[in-house]
Amino acid sequence: VASSTAVASVDFGDSTWSSATFTAAYAAIYNDDKSDKLCVVLDFGGDKTCTNGTFKITYPDPSTPANAIISMS
Repeated sequence: VASSTAVASVDFGDSTWSSATFTAAYAAIYNDDKSDKLCVVLDFGGDKTCTNGTFKITYPDPSTPANAIISMS
C-alpha cells in the first residue's frame, strides 16, 4: 500500500503463468482470506491469447495513484 496526498493505493505482485495455453479477456482480483470476495475485475481490452508460452500480467507502479489498479481518497 502506498499513500500520497491523502490518496491510498494498492500494489500487487505481477502474475506469471509459464507453459500456458489459453485466451483471456478479463481477470479477477479477490480476497482469499474473506470467502473469496471479489475486489476488482480487470478488463484486458480484448482477448489476449497465449499458446505454450508465458502469460504475464504486469501491474502499474502505485506510487502515482492515478496509475494504480486500486486507489481511494
